[in-house]
Amino acid sequence: MKLSIFDAPKEDRPMLALGLLLFGVSLLSLQDSLIKLFAPHTSFWQLQLVRSSFNMLFAVGLAALAGGFHLLWPQRLWPAVVRGWMLAVCMLCFFGASQQITVAQMATGLYTYPLFITLLAGPVLGERIGPWRIGALVLGAAGCLLVLDPFADGGSYFQMVPVLAGFFYACNVLVLRRYCRAESPLALAFVVALVFMLTGFGGAVGLELFRAPTSWQQTVPFIFVGWPPLAIGMVGVFACFSVLNLIGNLFLSRAYQTADSSWLAPLDFIYLLFVAMWGRVLFDSWPAPLAWLGMGMIAAAGIVTATREQRREKASSPPVQAGSGRRE
Repeated sequence: MKLSIFDAPKEDRPMLALGLLLFGVSLLSLQDSLIKLFAPHTSFWQLQLVRSSFNMLFAVGLAALAGGFHLLWPQRLWPAVVRGWMLAVCMLCFFGASQQITVAQMATGLYTYPLFITLLAGPVLGERIGPWRIGALVLGAAGCLLVLDPFADGGSYFQMVPVLAGFFYACNVLVLRRYCRAESPLALAFVVALVFMLTGFGGAVGLELFRAPTSWQQTVPFIFVGWPPLAIGMVGVFACFSVLNLIGNLFLSRAYQTADSSWLAPLDFIYLLFVAMWGRVLFDSWPAPLAWLGMGMIAAAGIVTATREQRREKASSPPVQAGSGRRE
């Protein structure tokens, strides 16, 4: 019997879609927070390689249940590969400074991506940027500064690194919009897992052959240590990360297939609230009042941007499945 998870829904069910979105976002925010928690016991390259190996195994199993291994191969390989590289760099920037900053600052940097989409949509896609999106850009940038607060006493450049993650995530969205609209989410996930495996392997081998300076390893061990000792327990942790990642992305993809994305997309910013909650539970860390204000400003800017994006999509072409652009 074939798995029906990739079959198109027969009708819109907004409340079901809302539940799927909330559950998917909660799982992805939990995964991101747990990666920060376990970062002292592994390295970014080890995480990429082992977690993505599990992702590939799960993707192959889903393809077998859903109708065949042909579902794993994209129709246009190179755009899917470029998108995978964009996401790999995004994850490097997102998790790279995880030991130096709070999980709320990590999330805030990533969720600047709608602002970068606004900046890049004109020169890359030839879109006209109106006053609403320009206003959202200014509002979001101000909110980002409130949360990251790079000029405060004790602030450092590490706080700005996740903003680069937002930039590369925006690049991934633009590649997806222009070249990968017709691809299966499973094929896109498989290519991303393959790229992540290759980058993880390359980074681990490269740093073992050409050791980074000791001061770099001591300052940012998560990035500049290639392959720390791998305990059996950590393999299980990586498998849990993979399950959270896969289920979270599938729930989000299904949510966007089950209701109008113009209604769901603004709610995606509840990720910031979930991250704050997991930060409180796992790290006993709670955003300051000004940081809450900044997160609200970023969410408001993202909602305005998403709303204008959806109006433009409806006016120009049939809507794209927004869920297939989710993080890996």
